[in-house]
Amino acid sequence: MSGTGASRTIIAQTSRPVLARHVKLRQDAVRGRWVILAPERVFTPDAVAVAVLQLCDGSRSVGEIAGELARIYDAPTERILSDITELLQGLADKGVVAS
Repeated sequence: MSGTGASRTIIAQTSRPVLARHVKLRQDAVRGRWVILAPERVFTPDAVAVAVLQLCDGSRSVGEIAGELARIYDAPTERILSDITELLQGLADKGVVAS
């Protein structure tokens, strides 16, 4: 990182992700979509990201989230784990998710 002294959050199967303190996931009823609100930034997550973020409460591990989504969507846990780890890492790199 560029001299800020900040360390990168690494998302692993055992991480317990949660939205960063300054970030909110809200449904924008007027536009009919979900938004992630962060200071001076707005993200529009897709349906998959919303499903993942709704389970990121700090009590579940990434592995547990993958298992729950695998049951809901009748999909292979390993594939979901890979996909959501990548998704959450990208959001962590943007400061949206903490672990």
